[in-house]
Amino acid sequence: MTEQISFETNDFASNPEPRCPCVLLLDVSGSMNGRPLDELNAGLTVFKDELAADQLAMKRVEVGIVTFGPVKVEAPFTSAATFYPPTLQSKGDTPMGAAITQALNMVRDRKQDYKSNGISYYRPWVFLITDGGPTDSWQAAAEAIREGEASKQFAFFAIGVKGANMDVLRQLSSAREPLSLDGLKFRELFSWLSSSLRSVSKSTPGTEVPLESPKGWASV
Repeated sequence: MTEQISFETNDFASNPEPRCPCVLLLDVSGSMNGRPLDELNAGLTVFKDELAADQLAMKRVEVGIVTFGPVKVEAPFTSAATFYPPTLQSKGDTPMGAAITQALNMVRDRKQDYKSNGISYYRPWVFLITDGGPTDSWQAAAEAIREGEASKQFAFFAIGVKGANMDVLRQLSSAREPLSLDGLKFRELFSWLSSSLRSVSKSTPGTEVPLESPKGWASV
């Protein structure tokens, strides 16, 4: 089984389409237990289903998932066609700094894979969802995000669920104002994310794509 997965992850020879990588950085600390996590899992299923409805996105969008209670790569980058959302369980505290560093390293390594295989790519998305504040050191991660955004290495998005430390999220996401999730509208959020990635995947790599407004899931 593992061989098939690793083969599917790098189908560059059979699918030379440009890639649009998105890593989801998901807080699964103890405070997310119960309904928040149930809704987050339901949102991931919506994300998978909506990407699957778009033939081009299936070839171009790649999804990776890093969770943090303890930092764990739940899913290495895989094409939307072979992405099956894991059922997330809640545990642990909120080592957000280490999780961000892990995600940025994944993005850097993935871009190296593309380059080695002559695959063009869109600017990767790093999408953080948390309902707390970091329980570890996060200043180095904030600096790495600042530098990466400034040099267009990736686009970093931060979404705060009720209880999130929005002050820290603003310092982490200095290039793009963090948004607060309205209640537990994870499904609407992931529907927006899927639609945004589908728009990007239809564009030419390197061009800026205007994103839909996050109304419907973000509370202003």
